[in-house]
This record gives sequence, structure tokens and C-alpha cells, in this order.
Amino acid sequence: MKVRDAMTRGAECARPDDTVADAARRMRDLDVGPLPVCGDGGRLEGMLTDRDVVVRVVAEGRDPRSTKVAEAMTGGVSYCFEDEELEEAARQMGEKQIRRLVVLDRGKRLVGIISLGDLAVETGGSRRVAGNTLEAVSEPAAPKA
Repeated sequence: MKVRDAMTRGAECARPDDTVADAARRMRDLDVGPLPVCGDGGRLEGMLTDRDVVVRVVAEGRDPRSTKVAEAMTGGVSYCFEDEELEEAARQMGEKQIRRLVVLDRGKRLVGIISLGDLAVETGGSRRVAGNTLEAVSEPAAPKA
């Protein structure tokens, strides 16, 4: 099964020059914790999470109405391609201990997101894929020194 067969389509993006407050409202309205950040042509530039908003804006005393998404987002986001095998996406999620993965086309434009929930629902008879991924994602990470 290919990633495109299991992913959630229609993921919305924030833009790097949006304010964090605008992005947070979009997160609220969409009922999501992560929001991909896309630049020109829908190309992925990063990810803004609810944790980024709290740690990089609120905890630092910055004003979310003037702080730009580019200042708070996480760069270097893990992703997979829509034409890859689902097992490869699951392997990457487990290896990096992440619960969702941005899905790009070969032009590196956002086309969707694949989550642990998508794996659980779409793999049907192959619960092994979802179960193994959940187990790997849930392993406690070593504390940072």
C-alpha cells in the first residue's frame, strides 16, 4: 500500500509571514496541534506545533500578535513522499519517534499528512504495521544532558 492510499488529504498550511496568533486560531479552528508551514508554491518550510507556540512564544514573553510563524516554527521537518510504501513511512515514524509525518509530492509540495491513526485505520489486516510503529514512537527517550 502506498502512503497516498492512507494519508489525510487537504492539509492546510500557515505561511512564514503569518502571525503566531493567526496560526494558533487556525489550529483551533481545524482542531489540530501541528500546522505545516509552506512558502511559495506550497513548498514545505517547517512545522508550527502547539508546543512551539507555548515554548518559543508564550514562555519567552513574546507577543503572538506580532511574532511571525517563521520565528517560532520548527525547521528540518521529517517527511515522506506520497508514492512511497506505507511501511517506509511507518518505519520513519518509529525511528524518529513522531506520531505524524508530512506527505509531499515529488515536487516537494504538501499533499497531506499521515498519522498513527491513519496507519491504524488503513492497514486493516496488517495491525502489525500500526502496532510496531506505536510501540517505537512510545519508547521513552533518554533525557537530554
